[in-house]
Amino acid sequence: MRPLHARISLPALAHNLAVARRRAPQAKTLAVIKANGYGHGMLRVAEALKEAEGFAVLALDEALALRRAGYRQKLLLLEGFFEAGELPPLAENCIATVVHGEWQVHALERAKLALPVEVFLKFNSGMNRLGFRPGQIAEMLARLRACPMVGNVTLMSHFATADDANGIAWQQDVVARLYREFQLPGSFANSAAILRYPEAHADWVRPGIMLYGSSPFADRSAEELGLQPVMTLESRLIAVQELQPGDRLGYGALFVADKPTRVGIVACGYADGYPRHAATGTPIQVNGQRTRTLGRVSMDMLFADITDIPAAGVGSPVVLWGEGVPVDEVAASAGTISYELLCALAPRVPVSEG
Repeated sequence: MRPLHARISLPALAHNLAVARRRAPQAKTLAVIKANGYGHGMLRVAEALKEAEGFAVLALDEALALRRAGYRQKLLLLEGFFEAGELPPLAENCIATVVHGEWQVHALERAKLALPVEVFLKFNSGMNRLGFRPGQIAEMLARLRACPMVGNVTLMSHFATADDANGIAWQQDVVARLYREFQLPGSFANSAAILRYPEAHADWVRPGIMLYGSSPFADRSAEELGLQPVMTLESRLIAVQELQPGDRLGYGALFVADKPTRVGIVACGYADGYPRHAATGTPIQVNGQRTRTLGRVSMDMLFADITDIPAAGVGSPVVLWGEGVPVDEVAASAGTISYELLCALAPRVPVSEG
């Protein structure tokens, strides 16, 4: 059997949820488990995060799967319903929905449902992605309140730069004003805002990437934030090559040895979700020792420099990311973010708990 597999730590997930709850002790938690739990397995993640007061997902089928699995927490569709035909199962299964467009308000006004639907009314505080303009909220709220098919309403927005030096002040002014004006429950804080901006916590926080042991910040590591890695992608060396000065390596011959170099061939490639654009120097661990990748990633294999790891050989264990190799560092070396790596784990990679 090919040695590549992903190991998911459920205790680490629970630990990271506890970190989020300690950072926002007055707020309830909507744990974001969309995209198959950021590649970790939605139902697996939900079990580890069952202390959360709610779960946020993307689509109706995800929410229904959670209900079928017995989860009774608040469930929220982050982009709302995509067509009016989704409203009856939302109502029947007590699933809350974001409302960000007038067509959704109109659909609710026309709907005949078994039960009222809970709504998170989203306004655009500056990200310009989804949501009503602040000046529209009074009108939309009045229409929703007049609609017998609408239950509780929560205000919602999203921060674009909570994770960088721009901060949230340019959006928080609008958020705070509407929160005060309408005196409704609010949900505004993502992982970065939970960790850095307590003034944005409000009533419901929405931790996402921090739950999976990754830092939302470029300037602070997950370890500094008290987070633990959840996914460890592991493999083994399946061959060793001895290069002499001038020897070339891999597709494109991108790496040329300038000294005698031992190269370990790792059973992992871009078809498994490892980034093809990860350049020479990307961190990797072999035989418990940190080293670097070499050359271009292939579909099913990549190269590790084991020159300074004399005990390494065929069968030696490898960590691509996770315990010992922060996924944030691998992502940065590949010019991307940890979200992409975790979500891109290929279906062919076996996943276990441990």
